[in-house]
Amino acid sequence: MPDVLVDARGLLCPLPVLRAKKALKVVGPGGLVTVLATDPASVRDFRAFCQQTGCELVEAQADADGVFRTIIRNRLSI
Repeated sequence: MPDVLVDARGLLCPLPVLRAKKALKVVGPGGLVTVLATDPASVRDFRAFCQQTGCELVEAQADADGVFRTIIRNRLSI
């Protein structure tokens, strides 16, 4: 179960990543953030974000409705 759910549906890059970054500050190290996004570029953006910040990309999947669900575990203080 995520500590925080970020609904970024309808938002384009870079807003889903920026909203996730803000949520990661709230949950602190080890916390989980789930992001719902409709921007297909968000998948690539979250991979790059996790590589740059040291956060763990726990899950990235798309559903039949075109919503991309990404779960990130905070590893560091961002």
